[in-house]
Amino acid sequence: MSITAERKSALIKEYATNEGDTGSPEVQVAILTERITNLTEHFKGHKKDNHSRRGLLTLVSTRRSLLDYLKKKDEGRYSKLIASLGIRR
Repeated sequence: MSITAERKSALIKEYATNEGDTGSPEVQVAILTERITNLTEHFKGHKKDNHSRRGLLTLVSTRRSLLDYLKKKDEGRYSKLIASLGIRR
């Protein structure tokens, strides 16, 4: 269910705007998307896991807030990010 350290560092390297960048909205959204994908796969086998479902809703809400912030600040970066992650919106 959790994201591995190797996968997380690969996401940071792929979506970072500068060297050593871990706090930009692009990196945060990419990591959240990976965690959401993992949890979604988890729920296919564990339909009644409501505690993890609440965590999933929190992750989706946080990602939505970051995407709204990025769209407000720079529409081009927002469009590029949702296209590369395959997020529908």
